Amino acid sequence: MNLFASVSSAALLVVGVALPASVLASTASFGPLVTPEDLSARLGEVAPIILDIRGDAYAQGHIEGAISAPYGLFRGPANNPGQLLDPDTLEERYEALGLTPEKAVVIAPVGKTDTDFGAAARVYWTLKSSGFTDLSILNGGVVAWESAGLPLSTEAVTPQPTELDIVFSDQWTATTDAVAAVTRGEVDALLLDARTPAFYDGEKSHKAAARPGTLPGAENHSYTSFFDNGSPLMSGIESKSSLQELLGVENGQEIVSFCNTGHWAATNWFAMSEVAELENVKLYPGSMVEYSHADGDLAMANTPGLLKNLLNKTKGN
Repeated sequence: MNLFASVSSAALLVVGVALPASVLASTASFGPLVTPEDLSARLGEVAPIILDIRGDAYAQGHIEGAISAPYGLFRGPANNPGQLLDPDTLEERYEALGLTPEKAVVIAPVGKTDTDFGAAARVYWTLKSSGFTDLSILNGGVVAWESAGLPLSTEAVTPQPTELDIVFSDQWTATTDAVAAVTRGEVDALLLDARTPAFYDGEKSHKAAARPGTLPGAENHSYTSFFDNGSPLMSGIESKSSLQELLGVENGQEIVSFCNTGHWAATNWFAMSEVAELENVKLYPGSMVEYSHADGDLAMANTPGLLKNLLNKTKGN
C-alpha cells in the first residue's frame, strides 16, 4: 500500500507536458549542485535564471543578472511555515519572477552556515514538484561566490513576467495523513528526522509546535551530517550505495524526510534524492509543526521536554 503516490506516478507535469524521471537528470545544465567557478564559466553558455533567495541582502550585492526571490515567497504562514502554498499562488509568483521551464534555474542562498542550504533545497523541491526540470543549487551560496573572487552587482534586475500553467506533483510529497499511516504501521516507510538530536529527543521544540518530540518509529539523521563542521558546502555523500548502507535502506524503499518546518528536511531530501539519486524519497513539508497541531492528537515519541516543562510549571505554582 502506497499512500504517497496518490496523484501521479509520472514524474512531473508543467504546461501540460509530462516528463519521466529518467529524462530529468539528463536535462540539467549543471547538475543538482554547481560550484561558483563552474557557474561563472558557463553563464554565457547556459544563461540560467539565478534566483537570489536571501531577501534584503540582494540590494547590497548579488550575482550579476540574478533576480531577487526571497525565501518567504516559497513558505507558509508563521503558524505553519512549512505549509504548502496552493498551486495558483505558486503560479502567480513564478510568473512574476519570470520563470519558465525552458530555462535553467540556479538557486543562490546566503551560504554563511549549513542551515542556509535548507532554504535553497526547499525552493528546489518546490520548483521540481511544480514541473521545473533544469535546477541547481549554488553550493556555498553567494558567500562562496564572493570568496572565489567573483564579482557582485548592485544593479537590480526586473524580471520579464511569464505565463505558466502549473500542476503540482505530489511524487516527492508526504502529507500528514500519509505520515500518520506510517506511524500506525499501515504503510512501510522509513521516517527520517533531519533535526539535531536535541529536537529528536524532545529536549527542544520549534516555537510554532504544539508539542515537542518526534514521529513514532522515526530514526534520526541530522542534516548536519552532509556538511563538514558547519561548513555551508554540501559534502559527505561518497556514493549512493554508501548512503544506502548508512541509512540501512534499499533503493526504492520509501523514505520520508521531516524536521520542524520542512527546511532542514529539504536538505536531507536533496542529498538523498538529487545528489545520491535514491528513489522514492519524500519530503513532509509541514513536518512536526503541522503534525503536532493536527486533529486527533496524533501520537508522538520522545517527549521528555514536555514532561520537564510540566514539572517546571508545577514547581512554579
